[in-house]
Amino acid sequence: MSEFNCYSRRRFLHAASLGGIALSLTAPLRGVLAEAPPQNAITPQAALNRLLAGNVRYAANKFDPKDFSVGRAARARAQYPIASILGCADSRVAPELMFDQAPGDLFVVRIAGNYLNRDALSSLEYGVGVLGTPLVMVLGHSNCGAVKATIEEIRDSKPLPGHIWDITDAVRAGIENVVKSGGDNLLERAIEANTEYNAARTASAQPIISEAVKNGRAMVVAAEYELATGKVRLLKY
Repeated sequence: MSEFNCYSRRRFLHAASLGGIALSLTAPLRGVLAEAPPQNAITPQAALNRLLAGNVRYAANKFDPKDFSVGRAARARAQYPIASILGCADSRVAPELMFDQAPGDLFVVRIAGNYLNRDALSSLEYGVGVLGTPLVMVLGHSNCGAVKATIEEIRDSKPLPGHIWDITDAVRAGIENVVKSGGDNLLERAIEANTEYNAARTASAQPIISEAVKNGRAMVVAAEYELATGKVRLLKY
């Protein structure tokens, strides 16, 4: 056998041995990667921090670059959103944009006035109980038309067309005391009251969300989006 052939044979055997080692290492590695925790296997505070950091980028117009095709196949199989959001249907309020998140990151329920009804609750329960979102955010916004209409309806009740009265009837519960008390900045205070009221109702909603909150697996927060600045601020409730 020539020296070249001996060298080739040794190189082949060496490569084969390395390949065997690589295969023996790759199999467990694949298992580890396959069992990697989903993105929403984080604490409620970590999820909130991620949203607030994204909002800082949004307000500064410094979005993270995104390739929307990456992960599309994985998203077709499953979703692991980091937060469930109950927001207003207002066209100027887009949670995925204001928090600079990608498809699959947020589980969003939108209804004019961001109030909690049975349909919204069932969706939020699905987010927390089935999808495992560690955070629920009730998101109001400045200059909310639904709250404004409810203030007007409380002050001077008039028939509203179609089913629009359903909105004012639902929002009324959270803001009526504020409206009747009067004072300055009434619209803003009513918006905050409506958001905080529905956040409190969400946090205490049985059995799924209240239990998750009690166990520390989920957190409910109230927040308001400011249309003029693009900033989100947390509210107390």
